[in-house]
Amino acid sequence: MGVFDVPATDLIEEVAKDLEKKFGIEKPAFAEYVKTGAHKERAPQREDWYFVRMASILYRVFKEGPVGVGSLRAYYGGKKNRGVKPHKFRKASGKIIRQGLQDLEKAGLIKKAARGRVVSPRGHSFLVKKAKVLKSTLAEKRAALARKKAEASQKLERERAEETERVSQESSQKKGKHIKREHKRR
Repeated sequence: MGVFDVPATDLIEEVAKDLEKKFGIEKPAFAEYVKTGAHKERAPQREDWYFVRMASILYRVFKEGPVGVGSLRAYYGGKKNRGVKPHKFRKASGKIIRQGLQDLEKAGLIKKAARGRVVSPRGHSFLVKKAKVLKSTLAEKRAALARKKAEASQKLERERAEETERVSQESSQKKGKHIKREHKRR
């Protein structure tokens, strides 16, 4: 069972919830007002966007090995709309990424390496445990959906059988009326 066996978006959402509650990481004061990069027009709308970004950074560090602020800025960057001029790539805000890395380091989930940061053993086990829990949850949801789908198909099958029976009874009654009329005419 590994981290890559579950959808990344679901894993990041679950990790973000834990970063806020379990590890007690607080959102910095500037997080309410800042954009995530020069390429964005507005600040994020989600209340917990900082924790989602930190969870995403943790996942990126796990996936790509030793990474620094520069490579993460390039990853989270995007194209800036410059009006009539062509779009141009802009890197994401370094302050947000640097602060997130520092908070993850204080929580013990990542550590500094020779070049950049890597996931610590505690961070690795945390991600693997989260993935395991998430996989069992997703399996339960899939099983429940499969049961609902089976019940719906059985219900549809019964309705079709009843409809077919009703139509056949109506057609047999019509045939009987038609035969009686022919006898009366003679």
